[in-house]
Amino acid sequence: MTDDTSNPGKINSSKVTDGMNRAPARAMLRAVGMGDEDFNKPQVAVASSWNEVTPCNMSLQRLAGHAKRGVHDSGGFPLEFCTISVSDGISMGHEGMRGSLVSREIIVDSVECVIHSEGLDALVGFAGCDKSLPGMMMAAARTNVPSVFVYGGSIYPGVHKGKAIDIVDVFEAVGACASGAITEEELKEIECGACPSEGSCAGMFTANTMASVGEAIGLSIPGSSTIPAPDDRINDYAYMAGQAVMNLVDNNIRPRDIMTKKAFENAISIVMALGGSTNSVLHLLAIANEAHVELDLDDFNRIAARVPHFADTKPAGKYHMVDIDKIGGIPVVLKELLDADLLHGDALTVTGKTLAQNIEDMQPKNVDGEVIHSIKEPIHDIGGISILKGSLAPKGAVVKVAGLGEQLLQFRGNARVFDGEDLAMEAILSGRINPGDVLVIRYEGPKGGPGMREMLAVTGALKGAGRGGDCALITDGRFSGGTHGFCVGHVAPEALDGGPIAFVNEGDIIEIDAINHTIELLVDEEELKERKANWKIPEPRYTSGFLAKYAKLAQGAQVGAITNF
Repeated sequence: MTDDTSNPGKINSSKVTDGMNRAPARAMLRAVGMGDEDFNKPQVAVASSWNEVTPCNMSLQRLAGHAKRGVHDSGGFPLEFCTISVSDGISMGHEGMRGSLVSREIIVDSVECVIHSEGLDALVGFAGCDKSLPGMMMAAARTNVPSVFVYGGSIYPGVHKGKAIDIVDVFEAVGACASGAITEEELKEIECGACPSEGSCAGMFTANTMASVGEAIGLSIPGSSTIPAPDDRINDYAYMAGQAVMNLVDNNIRPRDIMTKKAFENAISIVMALGGSTNSVLHLLAIANEAHVELDLDDFNRIAARVPHFADTKPAGKYHMVDIDKIGGIPVVLKELLDADLLHGDALTVTGKTLAQNIEDMQPKNVDGEVIHSIKEPIHDIGGISILKGSLAPKGAVVKVAGLGEQLLQFRGNARVFDGEDLAMEAILSGRINPGDVLVIRYEGPKGGPGMREMLAVTGALKGAGRGGDCALITDGRFSGGTHGFCVGHVAPEALDGGPIAFVNEGDIIEIDAINHTIELLVDEEELKERKANWKIPEPRYTSGFLAKYAKLAQGAQVGAITNF
């Protein structure tokens, strides 16, 4: 017990448990349930973002218990703790949304802090809400202890008038009610029916996109990411995660062995195929930063050019995550990509096997042709996300092209300029947005917001008010995975950094071309120089607290809106 000859799997905890001088630490650990026979076992962090703030996280405490059994049965000692999570659906459309993206950084820091301080040897990370998924993956990459990521599962869709609905339908119903298209009574019916169970938002929004990334990048047990949160099958996958992390410990396989450049390219490929959330761009850049992998915006366009969009998923399509689960889950999509030579099959995964070996072992079904189309008959010939650059966004911007018809891939219109989301929302709900307008919402970037608010409330209201198909929206903020329509986000440099979006005036002509990946502000260069000379940097919105700290450390959207010195 007190011998310095320790289990090689105890990569950190030997400094806590071994030797005479560690008697005080062992005394504390005895109080949490460890005995003499446990001190030579690897100590595994079972970390989750469980809380009762939102349905997205409510399954995580249950699942963590199953993972702990898997760790125990495989020769480790699990130690459970929780971190924070913010509900985007609840914080959307008001000042609270400024904390959403920041929560990702807090999650990473908090998990790293516990693993570092307590000398833990491995990690099973559970997450539900949008930012907790990339936060846990970033923590795995940053700490680089053997790690498995487990998604808490998606919510079941609700039903309204015989049609499957989800939280996005509620946001859109607000705009429809404001425009008189539906009554307040119908809005209440939609509100009451949209979220019938625990679990994360039902469509291919940010949480489900990043859950799919977990499988494709090799951090999750194959087949685990599409199971609804209330489904008992997910308990078994949590148990398997506990077993799998001990196998990684035994074989000294670390996250950075798994999250290579090939693995990130696989992750981008699954996002393109599924028509996933634009937030995945921010998050993959941020995870790559922690994994010490060189990834940039050009990689997304390169992969989109060869990987088509072939999953008919919400918000642009018809189907929810449960529908993908019914036809075989993400392994069906991975098999289709692998058979088309569009994945790196030799990428290592948490099973200790390669991606190709996992697919061979699972023998997934073929695509059904409806939820998941054949890759030979895709919904769109290019991937679901496009990166734009040009005079309005010299360092890049992001648009989801999944769901946009060919006629909507190019847009030219007059700018309607709003210094913040709230003013734009007022204009939409009061009927002051006209066909052909390009809404420009600025000072919502990582620093300028601060926190880079999502704008599902705005885009949902725009669609509900009948302007979803004949207007465009541009912002240095970001969008929910539930957003669809011609919405360009992550404009970099952001307005607070003196990016060109700060100098757009009402009525300026803007051209967006998602076919040629350009976004142009058609204003004379001399005129822009004059506007810049007269520009004053706005006063910071927050001068203390977590948002002020984030604003001081935040980097641009083009590198994932990470915090860095």
